[in-house]
Amino acid sequence: MGSDVWVGPWRPHRPRGPIAALYGGPGPKYKLPTNTGYFLHDPSRPRAPAFTFGVRLSTPQTSCGPGPSHLVPARMTVRGPNGTPAYSIYGRPRHAAPCLTPGPGRYFPERAENATYPSAPRHTIASRNWGIHTEHQTPGPGTYTVPSLLGPRVIGKVSAPTYSIGGRSAVGSFIEDLSKTPGPSAYHVVNPGIYKSRAPQFTMLARTSLPQDNTLNPGPAAYNVDQHRKPRGWSFGTRHSDYLARIVTDVDD
Repeated sequence: MGSDVWVGPWRPHRPRGPIAALYGGPGPKYKLPTNTGYFLHDPSRPRAPAFTFGVRLSTPQTSCGPGPSHLVPARMTVRGPNGTPAYSIYGRPRHAAPCLTPGPGRYFPERAENATYPSAPRHTIASRNWGIHTEHQTPGPGTYTVPSLLGPRVIGKVSAPTYSIGGRSAVGSFIEDLSKTPGPSAYHVVNPGIYKSRAPQFTMLARTSLPQDNTLNPGPAAYNVDQHRKPRGWSFGTRHSDYLARIVTDVDD
């Protein structure tokens, strides 16, 4: 019977355009602002005051008043020291410099008539000063130096290239000895007496001084050249034995 129920002309089919039912919503992604706390509170709800526990402040090292070791003098009161005035003897100060202000006698009012009252012009005959040779500070022709026309630094002229002969550098040049090979002057001349028959060598000694003492030394005439000294000779002696008796030739009576 259920299969024969008429449900109308609608049948499941593919929609002609996009509809909202084909897309999924974000769900519970959007939440209401919180009603607790201080930050991000719901502005439509009343917010109670919030209090926090602060950190403990460090104890100050400086004290507010003196301790028991502070001794107040006995003459000191709340209005200052109490007692008779005390005086001390100081050194005498130096005399101040005299005042250089001019007095009334320094002024001459009678000389101020030309500046105070109108007077006629007065002329005087002064000495001629055009013949006085004064020292002129204007530089002469020899003060200016004309630039040279030689060299590469000519002003307003085209200069030819200049070359200079520099010193020879031992680094990077063709004479640089990279292998550090010793040259001919590094070897010393060998004495020929080392590898050849050495010739006799003589030296000149200093002249000996004559004896200054008075000893009787034999001279050349004290020696006899013709007298020959017999050389020392050796002879064979007799054999001696401890067991042989001594020969007695004379018998004592």
